[in-house]
Amino acid sequence: MNKLSKEKRSQLIAAVLGTAMVVTALYMTLIQFQREALRNVINKQEEKKANLDRTLDTIKNSKQIEADLLVVSNKLYLQEEDMASGDLYSSMYQQIGKFKQAYDIDIPQFTSSGVPAEMTLLPKFPYRQATMTVAGAGYYYDIGQFIADFENRFPTARILNLELTPAYAQNPDEKEKLQFRMDIVELVKPTARQ
Repeated sequence: MNKLSKEKRSQLIAAVLGTAMVVTALYMTLIQFQREALRNVINKQEEKKANLDRTLDTIKNSKQIEADLLVVSNKLYLQEEDMASGDLYSSMYQQIGKFKQAYDIDIPQFTSSGVPAEMTLLPKFPYRQATMTVAGAGYYYDIGQFIADFENRFPTARILNLELTPAYAQNPDEKEKLQFRMDIVELVKPTARQ
């Protein structure tokens, strides 16, 4: 084997190191840049494919979505039928009057401004509300049953500010009767959809 002179060996090492540096620089600038660009293209392609898959699923399920929308629209229509409309005082008075017939309570006082107000139960809700204050007397169980059944029957109404006080009964059989006062807040049926 030939021994290289010191000068030739130094030149060979410098050439190998220079070549390694040039290859590393090319890899870092060109190849790494291209790999990153290729990675970005692949990621964008995967996002677009996922969007396309979601869109195709939506199209494929459009009949089911349309059927679900129809069911929900019908439920909303039925619930809007129970809402107060027109003359709010008269509408709410009739609704409460009909409903209370099945219960052993007396409601002689109805008070309402009859003017719909902005919704205070839920923020940014598309309906307005009307409030009617009612007062009467009944036994604790009957009042509780009336309230529970009323809110279950009319999901668009809520009973608030319930006050119970002992009733001043003249008859000894009615000494356990209570007087009550409560606000019935009901959504107002919109006159026209926008």
